[in-house]
Amino acid sequence: MSSIASSKAHAYYGASYADLEAQDPEIAAILQSELERERHGLQLIASENFTSPAVLAALGSTLSNKYAEGYPGKRYYGGCEEVDKAETIGIERAKKLFGAEHANLQPHSGASANIAVYQAFTKPGDTVLAMSLPHGGHLTHGSKVNFSGKWFNVESYGVREDNELIDYDELRDLAIKHKPKMICSGATAYPSLIDFKVVRDICDEAGAIMWVDAAHFIGLVAGKAIPSPVPYADVVSFTTHKVLRGPRGGMILSKAEHAAAIDKSIFPGMQGGPIMSAVAAKAVNLKECATPEYQNYAKTVIINAQALAAALVDEGMRAVSGGTQTHLALIDVRALGVTGKEADERCGAAGITLNKNSIPYDPLAPSITSGIRVGTPSVTTQGMGTKEMKSIASLISRAITKPESAKAISAEVAQLCEAFPVYPEN
Repeated sequence: MSSIASSKAHAYYGASYADLEAQDPEIAAILQSELERERHGLQLIASENFTSPAVLAALGSTLSNKYAEGYPGKRYYGGCEEVDKAETIGIERAKKLFGAEHANLQPHSGASANIAVYQAFTKPGDTVLAMSLPHGGHLTHGSKVNFSGKWFNVESYGVREDNELIDYDELRDLAIKHKPKMICSGATAYPSLIDFKVVRDICDEAGAIMWVDAAHFIGLVAGKAIPSPVPYADVVSFTTHKVLRGPRGGMILSKAEHAAAIDKSIFPGMQGGPIMSAVAAKAVNLKECATPEYQNYAKTVIINAQALAAALVDEGMRAVSGGTQTHLALIDVRALGVTGKEADERCGAAGITLNKNSIPYDPLAPSITSGIRVGTPSVTTQGMGTKEMKSIASLISRAITKPESAKAISAEVAQLCEAFPVYPEN
């Protein structure tokens, strides 16, 4: 069977792999090769996951054909009766799942959602306070090569050098000094929890909008595995993939008082018609996230991340901030005599996909780094547990320290993955 998903595709709701293979064998071959890569390698990128066949079915459906500028009941095109239903269902599911007063499912990506947040609450030149990229922040939090750093005056806060945790005293001092219009919390490479109550108090003292970019950890919030920022924040933006395990895309939650500003910022502010197949896929995913099974999954993601971090420490590496409270761990690999770049490349050659990553106060360039970032969303979706995390740590260590054994290690990786298949054929 060569299908790229375990479910049978209906002709009217998406072409089967056989249809694609007949029409475009070149692209079909790439899809098949990617499926094999996912099946036979370890996927440890913290921002990746495996969506369900149901999500994939919605994503590849006839809803992709519909242009639907505007919002349910207020479209600029006719024929939106069915897509209106899908978006309305998704909005209500998001509000219920996260306890939010307002939800917008239309952002094409996490970066698109973040652009909308800036546009809703600030104007070019305003001051925004956000986490430093070298300390774990995101490009859209003020990087000079990104729109955020070019259009806004972004002041950065970071982590303490002694414990590698957010320095809330520094954050407060900067907020009082600069009086930012908005304060952003959230990161892409920060393994600890964020104290949203403290951030809320700082925002109130400084008179700033509280924005949480929850892209990395929102799935853990959905699964009730970590505290939610929603009760505290004015606005929460995030991606719908990663731990959440939905389609690639973005979403925004907000207080009711900001609903009009957020919606207007998305459309017509920075997007035209939404990708309605993606909106429907987000709705499917939100229903999945409301189940006890998903809550158990989210908790297991953290247990596995902690087990993996501890096992990597046993292999001679150092876990930044002493470990993790989330789905990812930031690992200093210098004790093994390699850079993050070398560790990344050597693991890749052995069938282990992870990424090089700067660590706080890193002496090496971002293109080299002293560390790697590992995440457990994908391997947990496959059904792996703490026993497998110890095995994975050993495989990573051997891949880094014995690059000449890459082929043999790759075979062991494939054997491990075959016991926990991705999109099984039967």
